[in-house]
Amino acid sequence: MMAFVQGTFFENMHRAPLADRLRPRTLDEYIGQTHILGKDKVLRQLIESDNITSMILWGPPGVGKTTLAMIIANITNAKFMNFSAVTSGIKEIKEIMAKAEQSRLIGERVLIFVDEIHRFNKAQQDAFLPHVEKGSIILIGATTENPSFEVNAALLSRSRVFVLHSLQTEDIVKLLKHALQDQRGYGGQNIEIADELLELIAVYSNGDARTALNVLEMAVTSGDRQSDTTIISKGVVEGCIQQKALLYDKNGEEHYNLISALHKSMRNSDPDAAVYWLARMLEAGEEPLFIARRLIRFASEDIGLADPRALEMTIAVYNAAHYLGMPECNVHLTQAVVYLSIAAKSNALYIAYENAKKDAQNTLADGVPLHLRNAPTKLMKSLNYGKDYQYAHDAKDKVANMQCLPENLKDRQYYQPTEQGLEKNIKERLELIKKLKTKKL
Repeated sequence: MMAFVQGTFFENMHRAPLADRLRPRTLDEYIGQTHILGKDKVLRQLIESDNITSMILWGPPGVGKTTLAMIIANITNAKFMNFSAVTSGIKEIKEIMAKAEQSRLIGERVLIFVDEIHRFNKAQQDAFLPHVEKGSIILIGATTENPSFEVNAALLSRSRVFVLHSLQTEDIVKLLKHALQDQRGYGGQNIEIADELLELIAVYSNGDARTALNVLEMAVTSGDRQSDTTIISKGVVEGCIQQKALLYDKNGEEHYNLISALHKSMRNSDPDAAVYWLARMLEAGEEPLFIARRLIRFASEDIGLADPRALEMTIAVYNAAHYLGMPECNVHLTQAVVYLSIAAKSNALYIAYENAKKDAQNTLADGVPLHLRNAPTKLMKSLNYGKDYQYAHDAKDKVANMQCLPENLKDRQYYQPTEQGLEKNIKERLELIKKLKTKKL
């Protein structure tokens, strides 16, 4: 049991949320990310030598991206401007760029921090380019998404990318103890909370410092006040997180067990079980876009052409989850999970590729048949490139009796449609195509 007894009780001194009050002011106060901020690590050296350039901070929520940008601005004596891609548009960008240019003209360096930069479209991201190129600003973008896909190539090429990791449980516990001792937190109060409850909060937060501090703040507010001491019980902590402790590690075995349970429930056409496993993952803090990506894969691996709309549905749901995030996107993910569960099933596409892959790996040295090659030059034509090619549109039925596989794989059939859903129609169509080709022999 830890008892923190310090100073006088200032009940109304601190109005700001605990996470804001405890925001680290220096690199020494900063917790985690030692792989880039430890002694002699690259980012720390850049900061301390004042050689900061524009950068992208990529990592999950609550790991200190905004805080790190503020520390960098403070250490490098740059003017800090902070705005969010969620609420800002081209107009706001241009206004801030104009202010940054004015500051530059009077010799003041400006650090622009853009939270959730992946939410900006191409035009909005491009608005930063000229200012980054001429050095008017130091741009630090924060994103939870892979910048390779979400940040314009031109902007990305002018920025260094630093990957931030989820905080470890011991880091979160250290942060919570600091919050109970620091005068900016609860250092002026008598708070009693067991070490095991601090660890419970840390596990629940799943590497997100902000979540952990918010839970602690609610627990202190809800604790049992006895004289000048606040006692926080397990029931209070569990009530604040509104669930039992979920021992869920996004990188561990349970992560894969749960996504496996979801996948197999949908494959077995069990929407109730599938929705349950979806809820287990989301309520434990799983990244909704990870689930959405797995649903897109499922749409082709386990349904495919039996119901082509499954792929359309999952891509639409991925976009919805991307736009809204949690908790709003939970209903969109549920829609996709139910649809995939009740859709006709076929793994014909999966089997087709796996079989073709084996042949492809064994015939990598085989050339493309001459009649399937283009002949854009006279030399290629003289070597019989394109000779005997049959243009399907010239045939009455738009089908030519031409072998398109290499000779050693002649007549191999990889895709074998099932009788499920639309694949039944596809199977009939392929049989008709085979008959039409046979007629032309």
